Amino acid sequence: MQEQKFSYWYFNNAIPHHVCDDIIKRAAEKKSEIGLTGAQTHEDVDKKALFKKRNSDIVWLDERWIYNHVIPFIHSANETAEWNYNIDSTEHPQFTKYGPNQHYGWHQDCEINLKPNKGHRIKYYNGKMRKLSMTCLLNDPTEYTGGEFEFDFRNYDPDKRKPKQHESVVTEATTKGSIFVFPSFLWHRVKPVTKGVRYSLVVWMLGKPWQ
Repeated sequence: MQEQKFSYWYFNNAIPHHVCDDIIKRAAEKKSEIGLTGAQTHEDVDKKALFKKRNSDIVWLDERWIYNHVIPFIHSANETAEWNYNIDSTEHPQFTKYGPNQHYGWHQDCEINLKPNKGHRIKYYNGKMRKLSMTCLLNDPTEYTGGEFEFDFRNYDPDKRKPKQHESVVTEATTKGSIFVFPSFLWHRVKPVTKGVRYSLVVWMLGKPWQ
């Protein structure tokens, strides 16, 4: 990972393949919804504008056995990468399906530098905020093309700044059941899937707001 090796942490083949299959099967048993961004709701969303930024189908899961498989890896990454963030709770895992032409553009899972008194909106969850994000790949990359996960390590919206030489496609942890963990304020995206279907599981760990 060279100079960015502590920007994210990864675990190859972390989750057994049969568990990945069970997660996909469980999600298929539930009703999916379109993935939203920010403070949007399904009642007020402008789908045309949304799909320019994000186009994916999601299912919220809350099965204890899923937590038991993935949460230890987040705590391990937090310690091993020496972030040592104060994290003490989690949101429900989000299962995401990306079919052809679906994607998720540049975004942060939380914002670290914004101040509420500057007119910015910071999203809290029961008084806590996202600090670490985890993505688990649930199917083999041979089942789809495109859908690359990419970081930009600059602390501003990559869509608004050029050049983009700081972009970095994640080339590790790209096998079924692999996990990567990263600070939630990092800019990242999922590039459009061009063929097949990409399945993933996302979990956010929460803690007290940054001081």
